[in-house]
Amino acid sequence: QVQLVESGGGLVQPGESLKLSCAGSGFTLDYYAIGWFRQVPGKEREGVAFISANDLFTYYDKSVKGRFTISRDNAKNMVYLQMTNLTPEHTAVYYCAAGVVAYYSDGRRPEPDEYDTWGQGTQVTVSS
Repeated sequence: QVQLVESGGGLVQPGESLKLSCAGSGFTLDYYAIGWFRQVPGKEREGVAFISANDLFTYYDKSVKGRFTISRDNAKNMVYLQMTNLTPEHTAVYYCAAGVVAYYSDGRRPEPDEYDTWGQGTQVTVSS
């Protein structure tokens, strides 16, 4: 069974860090591009980070650039999203997704319909 499972979310204070994990089962993650998305109630799911299948390309939304880092551990079949200096605006449910996307040229961002396999999401809440 092909599956993605996110973990690592939680409640943190502004300025703190979290590391989200995305575990793959039933397929090999390093063959796929992985996107991290977030969604808040009443808004569409939006892409925040991306890593290509060959790790040559990454993408970060301007709202997280310099704060978030996406990485892989192929031996563990895992992808991570390291989030630092969090603010309340980063509060959302975060999802990882696998797809076949080469890279994002300037002006393009990850779109949910480009990804086929999704995790269930993990809640990140940033609040004092």
